[in-house]
Amino acid sequence: MTVDTFRTGFTGNVLVPTSEGYDDARALWNGDINRRPQVIAQCRTTDEVVSAIGFGREEGLEVAVRGGGHNFAGHGLCEGGLMIDLSPMRDVKVDPGARRARCGGGTTWAELDAATQAHGLATPGGVISHTGVGGLTLGGGIGWLTRRAGLSCDNLVSARVVTADGRVLTASEAENPDLHWALRGGGGNFGVVTEFEFALHEVGPMVNLGLFFWGIEQGVEALRFVREYTASVPPGTGVQLIGLNAPPAPFVPEAFHLAPGYGLAVVGWGSPEEHAGLVQPIRDTLPPSFEFVTPLPYAALQQMLDESAPWGILGYEKALYLDELSDGAIDVVTDHFPAKSSPMSIMPVFPLGGTYHDVADDATAFGGSRATKWVFNIAAIAPTQDLLDADRAWVRSMYDALQPFAVGIGTYVNFLSDADEDRIRASYGPAKYERLARIKAEYDPENLFHLNANIKPSKAAAR
Repeated sequence: MTVDTFRTGFTGNVLVPTSEGYDDARALWNGDINRRPQVIAQCRTTDEVVSAIGFGREEGLEVAVRGGGHNFAGHGLCEGGLMIDLSPMRDVKVDPGARRARCGGGTTWAELDAATQAHGLATPGGVISHTGVGGLTLGGGIGWLTRRAGLSCDNLVSARVVTADGRVLTASEAENPDLHWALRGGGGNFGVVTEFEFALHEVGPMVNLGLFFWGIEQGVEALRFVREYTASVPPGTGVQLIGLNAPPAPFVPEAFHLAPGYGLAVVGWGSPEEHAGLVQPIRDTLPPSFEFVTPLPYAALQQMLDESAPWGILGYEKALYLDELSDGAIDVVTDHFPAKSSPMSIMPVFPLGGTYHDVADDATAFGGSRATKWVFNIAAIAPTQDLLDADRAWVRSMYDALQPFAVGIGTYVNFLSDADEDRIRASYGPAKYERLARIKAEYDPENLFHLNANIKPSKAAAR
């Protein structure tokens, strides 16, 4: 089938390298990714996804699936193959009575949050609002609500999936439960999800935020304090430790604009008075260089870090799981963090707890232990190639130095920039990986969907 023949029978938009809009369509969040697919199929409906998969399979094309396009590794874009672009599929429907939301496969978290917050509801998302719902959810989904309501994938009630052979299936606890289990953490290995259904929770519309910052010279003290403080707060509290350069924002004293240091964000879901009591021990124990405490809309919280990751920036990351933020790990961080070159490079660290720990390890396919206490991310973010190259080396150096303190070589697969089969296997563990490989063999035996944290199909199908 030629591209012209495919275009004739396809109701969506088909782009080739000579088409107007082709370069815009292939652009991803990570400007360091520059690949040129042979064909881009922009899909508005599930039937169009079925047609696109059929075309790619018939022509023997490598297939990439683009949701929000925010992945550091650029899995949504391939060289010379077929890019299935879900970005036109962004409808969101909310049933506030049932506390359920449905959204298309190209929806961003900003769009889902806007629709659910109209009813004072939310499902756990990430921390950058222009991230796609699909990729984040399929790989797990860590964010502000994780300690209160679990991962994004923990809240995935059902999904509409197009498999490699063109079947359209519903995956839920009642229908194709093995596929439903695999989608909740197993990534984009099993098909193209064209619709997600989430459970919702009462959140906002106003929440309470406290930001506290210590300069680079207080690193050891600050990190040891954060370790103890996060262990003491109520389990549902939203917390994040961030190594960063302070932004030149109005709430930051001018003397600290772009100064490197360590920030602690503390989010309370109750009253301002409750939040005030929650953050007072920070001032009493280790007074920060500056602070910013305020109520704000939940949707604004979700967008708070957007400026730290603008569209088209150059990026690279590595991540580890830590059971403890030990003194040895803190020494590594405080030795290495000041060596970064780009003021945009950042070190987001997620202390886990609460509902995240309440979910059984085998309840979902999520690639990590529910006993893990810290997800440690090191991200090079740079406006120029020279700065990216320098901070890619910085990321790898800090990662290597932290590895002795990590839980093996496994990682949160959404933070996996480099294709590394050993790390993928270690992230899921032998039993979970083998179950995923059997399910992969049933739904994608030829590994059509391999541009992801790839799980190779086993020789024996799941059933």
